[in-house]
Amino acid sequence: MVKISRFKALFIMLVCVFGMAYAAPNVLSPSAKSWMQQTLPSWLPSKTVNLGLDLRGGAHILLSVDLPTVFRDHADNLMDAIRPAMREGKIGFTNIRMTADYGIVVTLRDTADGEQARKIIRTLDPTLIVESGQDGAINASMTESAKNELRNQAISQSIEIIRRRIDETGTREPMIQRQGESRILVQLPGVDDPSRVKELIGKTAKLGFHLVDERSTSLQRSRPGAMLLPMQDDEARKFGVEKRPMISGEMLQSAQPSFQDGMPVVSFRLDALGSKRFCDVSRKNVGRPFAIVLDEKIISAPVLREPICGGQGQISGGFTVQEANDLSILLRAGALPAPLTIAEERTVGPSLGADSVEAGKKASVLALGAVVIFVMMAYGLFGVFACIALIFNVCLIFALLSLLQATLTLPGIAGIVLTIGMAVDANVLVFERIREEYLSGRSLMSAIDAGYSRAMSTITDANITTLISAALLYSFGTGPIKGFAVTLAIGIMTSLFSAIMVTRLMVVTWLHTGERKTNLPMA
Repeated sequence: MVKISRFKALFIMLVCVFGMAYAAPNVLSPSAKSWMQQTLPSWLPSKTVNLGLDLRGGAHILLSVDLPTVFRDHADNLMDAIRPAMREGKIGFTNIRMTADYGIVVTLRDTADGEQARKIIRTLDPTLIVESGQDGAINASMTESAKNELRNQAISQSIEIIRRRIDETGTREPMIQRQGESRILVQLPGVDDPSRVKELIGKTAKLGFHLVDERSTSLQRSRPGAMLLPMQDDEARKFGVEKRPMISGEMLQSAQPSFQDGMPVVSFRLDALGSKRFCDVSRKNVGRPFAIVLDEKIISAPVLREPICGGQGQISGGFTVQEANDLSILLRAGALPAPLTIAEERTVGPSLGADSVEAGKKASVLALGAVVIFVMMAYGLFGVFACIALIFNVCLIFALLSLLQATLTLPGIAGIVLTIGMAVDANVLVFERIREEYLSGRSLMSAIDAGYSRAMSTITDANITTLISAALLYSFGTGPIKGFAVTLAIGIMTSLFSAIMVTRLMVVTWLHTGERKTNLPMA
């Protein structure tokens, strides 16, 4: 029996109404959208589809992560941990050095201590391969799985920190994703001059407070446990500082630009661990200078006049207002695990994006018009029902894209155009089945019932296979391919709803309205 319950009919109509409501902001002018956001309640639909770089214009930056620095820092930290551990275990050693593949070689004084030394190194890092070498040396190297984990961790951390820094600048809808083994793709729609963003992204922003090592300063060379670093404003002046910082950037709780004596400074607040450590170290080293180091350059080197136990302080270094603001952003976002270099950069002009949008609109309208004409000529009144469902289908696509805040790219428009062409497939299968059943001698009502019930398995199979293809494209594709896959997948789901539910509701309503129908209204 061809019938739809009132609850199902109400549900279908509500979905269509909400689809049109959520899609409507995309066709409004900027002034109308601004008026809506200011005057209408916040729960009403106001989100629009985000345009990608190729449609809106902006900056395209491909960054390369310096992974050797990650491995080298890991090896340095391991050597710094091995030295006190060996002394604590009363194991004599003559040398600790790093190998070309970022492994560690420890030369022992007594080869009899080899087993205990290997045990200590394994305790510090269980992922290491620890073996005995020549002349009583111990070789410790990372496994490939450990290197891959460190590499993936560095890339993921870099992506997160880049995202924080860009968000702080107020740039909306950035696309930041990994590309290959050591690269990160950053796309910034709507950014015409990316110079400031590039400067923020490119800085490692590794902050540390180090005690000044006066012996290295007087000798003007590094020594074990200390390093020689230049001043930021005068690189000819160099100070020796201890390698291990009193506090590091990870201990910062907040950083804000402010003014002191009319000069821009950066005010910071430490977390509980940083406050306690700074208090303890400053109490023991009153009268001794310490250096504020950013990216291996000394910003300033004040003297500890008294213990600093409040967990708050200021960084001054002759900043401009913009520099103080940018430094605050960098410190709040955190330090990158490795330096970044720009491997590729290009800017897409907004005029090119506008041309693409206009071309996409024309293609969509032409596709919609061609499908409407064909369906109405082929199926008459039922074709009109299919065309109305197709309009609801397009509204639902843009409603879901707006609701999910998805980014629409040029391939995404191609996915929508393809969806428009495919959207009537289900209706064609149903209508042709109805025509066959009707011509075989069934009554109109029986033919419609058989057409919908018997075509369902074919429709479901066809759309599931396309949905699997979209899922694979999204999983293994990058950038524009993902955009195409998203719009295709959304289009498949909305097409199923509009073709099966919306069209059927209109057919059933027509069938049960007015006098009894006996003839099939198809061309």
